[in-house]
Amino acid sequence: MSFDTELEAFEAYADAMPNNCVFLVDTYDTLEGVRHAVQIGRHLRERGHEMAGIRLDSGDLAYLSIEARKILDAAGFEKTAIVASNDLDERIIESLKDQGATIAVWGVGTKLVTGHDQSALGGVYKMTAIRKPGEKWRYTLKLSEQTLKISTPGILQVRRYRSDGHFTGDAVYDINADLSTGCTIVDPLDPTRRKHMSPRTESTDLLEPIFRGGKKIHVTPSLESSRSRTHEQLAALHPGIRRFTYPHEYPVGLEMSLHELKPASSLRPEIRRRRHEKKQVLL
Repeated sequence: MSFDTELEAFEAYADAMPNNCVFLVDTYDTLEGVRHAVQIGRHLRERGHEMAGIRLDSGDLAYLSIEARKILDAAGFEKTAIVASNDLDERIIESLKDQGATIAVWGVGTKLVTGHDQSALGGVYKMTAIRKPGEKWRYTLKLSEQTLKISTPGILQVRRYRSDGHFTGDAVYDINADLSTGCTIVDPLDPTRRKHMSPRTESTDLLEPIFRGGKKIHVTPSLESSRSRTHEQLAALHPGIRRFTYPHEYPVGLEMSLHELKPASSLRPEIRRRRHEKKQVLL
């Protein structure tokens, strides 16, 4: 804004950062701003540099990106990226893609770093089993007056099932459970919701030890490997689960015998007597 014209501002920017020019084109008239960026882009080429991109930060991002792409391509700047910002989130991005927006780079800021509508995810570790050297495992249970807060005892593992290329459910189970005849997943919040997995269903156990005996035994994957795995895992979710509006609920719950163990354990007489203490007890 310290320059008399937008073109002069772009010229000064290009002089200062010839190898990293992304012009914000919507200060006055967005499409005219794109044309000004093209002018400066030609001067950059004459000096052996390339215009990296233009940025849209207001207005109808779908329409403006499509029209901006036409202007850039017609002027020979097919590789110049269109960057978009302005309070973007996953729903806006999905909508823009559905509208055919030609945006190559998404500037997600406020709604990412603040968490926006889900600003915190709480997690609590609870002991589920304990053993002394040379002895067998003993299961533990955290008691509460609220059923939801009663912990799940056992030596626990999580098994993820896959069928026809898609994940079909996750079961929390005790490693001593017999799953040879299959696995029935029970929703802990609604026990009437159940899903049976055949023993022939493809599955993978998710929990891996990181430390054992005080020593690290897990090989930390590279960032690129973690990124690829994340993409693969997301792609394996059914599209109905991935959608933002009224998505299907992915089945996650307790394996049947573990589901039955939890209330049975909490109803044992000696545990009922101690429930008011709200502590972990050995089973």
